[in-house]
Parts: sequence; structure tokens; C-alpha cells
Amino acid sequence: MDLSRITVRPFKLTDAEDILLWASDDRVTSNTRLNTCVTKEQAVALIEECTVKPFKRSICLDDRSIGMIWVNPWTGDDNFKADLGYAIGFNYWGKGIATKALKIVLSQVFHVFPCLKRLQSFTLVENKASQRVLQKAGFQREGVLRKFFYFKGSFQDFLVHSFLSTDKIPPLD
Repeated sequence: MDLSRITVRPFKLTDAEDILLWASDDRVTSNTRLNTCVTKEQAVALIEECTVKPFKRSICLDDRSIGMIWVNPWTGDDNFKADLGYAIGFNYWGKGIATKALKIVLSQVFHVFPCLKRLQSFTLVENKASQRVLQKAGFQREGVLRKFFYFKGSFQDFLVHSFLSTDKIPPLD
């Protein structure tokens, strides 16, 4: 896989069909809070939601949407931190694409949100692949948060990783 073909950009309405290819797969959405999209209308609604959020972007291969990455900044006295998440089509797992997309976002996010000091990401304890992606992109593992989220019908343990504005952003390669 030539990772130079990977970009991160805002969603476009024309992405709806591509979104259905990955967002309709339970393997992709099972580790995220994303709802599985099964209709074009749901995909369009996802795009519309992404356009009003501060930072929800499409992960693209040759400008075709193959996943998404988002940063949700906190507000008020906690505006110095933000939560990060991502999802990528099953056919693209294990190819370095999520890591590349994450590095692209790291090169932008502290400029987009100048108050941001801490970017954090929560993964299910069992989701070792996502933990590796975070660590390859320079995130530090902080620890297990027991029964931290009510997630898809039950209380789950999550691992938290963080990246600080003072951490060295890894090269895009």
C-alpha cells in the first residue's frame, strides 16, 4: 500500500456511497460509538452531522472515503482537552492507513484548536489493533479505566492513551 495516497479531508455529499461500504460493516462500527449505516439516507445524515461538528474528517484513499477520524473538543474550563476516535473499512485494516491518518490529524489539530493541550483516545481493552495504531502515532498509554463507559448495552473497561501538545509529532513518512 502506497501510503502517499492517503489523505484526510472534510466529508462531501458525494461520499455517501463510499461511506456505506465501510459504515455498514458491524466489524467497523462495533468498536466505536458510530451507528451502523445501512441506507444512503443514513450515510447522508452522517455527512451532514460531520459538517456541523468542529473536526470530523474522511479518511480517503485516492480521494474515496474509506473511514473517518474525529476530534471532539471539550468546552468551558476543560477546553484544553479533546477526545479522538476513528474507524476504517475492514478491507483496510492492518495496512498502516489508520496510523497515517492519525499522524496527518496530529500535524493539524493543535493549530485548529490553539487551546488544546491534551488529545485523548479511549479503546476497548480487547481492541489491541487500535491500541497499536495509537502507539505507532506517538500516543502514550496511560492505563485502564474500569467500567468507564456504558457501551453498546453494558459497562466496559477502556484503555486511555494521550498525546500532548508538547509531544513530538511523528513524521508522516
